[in-house]
Amino acid sequence: MEKLKVIFMGTPDFAVPSLAALTDKTEIICVVTQPDRPKGRGHKLLPPPVKVFAEENNLRVIQPLKVKAPEVVEQLAALKPDLIVVVAFGQILSQKILDIPRFGCINVHASLLPKYRGAAPIEWAIINGETVTGITTMQMNAGLDTGDILLQSEVKISEEMILPELRERLMTVGADLLLKTLYKLQMDGLQPIKQDDSLSCYAPLLKKDTGLIDWKKSAREIHNLIRGLYGGARSGKYKIWRSRLTEENLSSGEIKIIGQRFLVGTGDGSIEILEIQAPNSKKLNAADFLRGNKVGDGFWTNE
Repeated sequence: MEKLKVIFMGTPDFAVPSLAALTDKTEIICVVTQPDRPKGRGHKLLPPPVKVFAEENNLRVIQPLKVKAPEVVEQLAALKPDLIVVVAFGQILSQKILDIPRFGCINVHASLLPKYRGAAPIEWAIINGETVTGITTMQMNAGLDTGDILLQSEVKISEEMILPELRERLMTVGADLLLKTLYKLQMDGLQPIKQDDSLSCYAPLLKKDTGLIDWKKSAREIHNLIRGLYGGARSGKYKIWRSRLTEENLSSGEIKIIGQRFLVGTGDGSIEILEIQAPNSKKLNAADFLRGNKVGDGFWTNE
């Protein structure tokens, strides 16, 4: 079977396993990724993970500020790819780009479409308390994750699963499903299925206030928010990284310390904080945090 000539578009670590899977099975003629970005306190320019992998494997890399720019479209068209594969690239493709490859553009999306179209499907699946999510390979069109479904693979979300664990599982499943999709494509075995728009929901970009904990919400909702943001959920000046549900009967926002356990009441039930981080400090487990910090009335609002 002749190897497909592929342009790969992706940026974060989520996309790396898919790119790695393609290196043996296809001819990757170009990798397109986002420009290097400043990171950390020193604002040092750092390359995206996809670029790091591509350069380590001697793959050609381009980093356009805008992939839709006419000169970039011309550059991609000149490569005459059979297929463009897109995994968490971070830019919208124009119709001119979608029309370049003879097999079109295939996207690896981290949800069971039509649910959770958009930028943050993994986070929102956990935040919303889903017990199942998965990967969809999709024939891209000009809409936002609205193209025909090619293949899907389910992944279970356990009650205690946190964002990095689910992301890592989906990265692996995504790479495997991509290879199955390309094999079926070459064997003329794909049967695209139109999405039912009436079943769709969106997973928008996360904002800073997405992580604000409202202690009047239920323990389950707050626990899911903490799991789904992993370090992005916060109350007052404190980031809460990990939690678990408890049976303690406490009022909303009430703190109770039992030995080295840090319990907080909610609108319905209570949670135990397992990992917490104060400003300009590292995250600590509850026992270490309680040893070095005064916890009591006004803790969440105390500046």
